[in-house]
Amino acid sequence: MPASALVQAADAALRVASLNLCTDELLLLLAEPRQIVSVSHLSHSPRETALWRAARTHRANDGKLESVIALRPQLILAMGGAGGAREALARRFGARLIELPYPSSPQEVVAQAAQVAALVGRPAAALPYRQRLARLEATRPGLEDGAFLGGGGLSLSPQGLSASWLALAGFRQPALPNSRFSLETLATSPPKWLIRSNYRAGQASRGAAWLDHPLVKRLAPRTILTDGRPWTCGGLPMLDEVARLRARWAAR
Repeated sequence: MPASALVQAADAALRVASLNLCTDELLLLLAEPRQIVSVSHLSHSPRETALWRAARTHRANDGKLESVIALRPQLILAMGGAGGAREALARRFGARLIELPYPSSPQEVVAQAAQVAALVGRPAAALPYRQRLARLEATRPGLEDGAFLGGGGLSLSPQGLSASWLALAGFRQPALPNSRFSLETLATSPPKWLIRSNYRAGQASRGAAWLDHPLVKRLAPRTILTDGRPWTCGGLPMLDEVARLRARWAAR
């Protein structure tokens, strides 16, 4: 068997687990399905990710290292950092734990995708995402005032990753106190466009009740609905959402 075929066979036999919704998305988009031994339980939920169908073909874990050790993964992905103790425990059971940082820009998102693709032996799998980001950047539209509105009035920091994705879609996120909207803000300084997240839209709460106020509804002609699920991680699925938002805005 040629050496290249041996390498491919070894890569395909790699057993990988993910402990975090954001690393779930990376694995589901970049790894071979047969490489994935477990993803977090969050990715099994249609309310959390559009990748739930693919995720449900793999075992769910509770986000703790102990819940995947029995599956004998050789590589475990997590995000956010949890200290060296978890890494040492993984090594004890013959696994390599990679704690990825939360990306702070779309460029870091695709760079992280390239890192994960290389880790699972499929570097070419990340290339289409880098190319798609480059095309979005090359065709960046002029910015119009547009603010993200999530459940309970949550919005975005203008300096954050999500605001960078919003800018690629053609909207300039304003600075808001504590990155939150209020009825008063909408009444006195309404944005030209409201990009309203449908994340858990059917989940009633007192904090979100004001969003049904008639004043908010009067903004409807200037409202664009966005799939709130990709915004949770701000990862590769945002490429699709940015393209969709641009299309919705162009068709206004």
